[in-house]
Amino acid sequence: MNIKMILAEALDLLKKLLNDLKEKQSLFSLLILAFTVAGVSGLCLYLLDPNVHSIFDGIWSAWVTMTHVGFGDVVPISFFGRLLSATLILFGLVLFSFFTAILSVTLIGKNMDGWGYSMRQLEKDAGVLKAEENQILLELVQLRKRMDALEKQLSLGTR
Repeated sequence: MNIKMILAEALDLLKKLLNDLKEKQSLFSLLILAFTVAGVSGLCLYLLDPNVHSIFDGIWSAWVTMTHVGFGDVVPISFFGRLLSATLILFGLVLFSFFTAILSVTLIGKNMDGWGYSMRQLEKDAGVLKAEENQILLELVQLRKRMDALEKQLSLGTR
């Protein structure tokens, strides 16, 4: 495989993933939640902390804190500013956990449909095999009875 084929295949997979993610309402909701929390927290940081000099610095600090980047250019120094930042750190963990879950469901969900069909087919095949096994067992019981009867006739005939 040459590099062009590998890149083309990778781009095709990326397009499919992006199309699948576009269908996920939960991803859109998660992004709206993240931006809303960053905006509101940024405003709160601006109002609470003297080291945050503008609303945009507050939003920047909130976003950097939620994403765990931590540039350190805007750092809250007040107790409530630090408390809000600590809350944002925990919110960021939850945010990334949800994002990872949504991405995983999107990637695995396509395969689950096929897997579910395979499982239903296996269950159906198992039911057929069980019926055939029961039929064989019944025939074995009948053969055993016939064999016992033949042995009894033979033992009576040889005496």
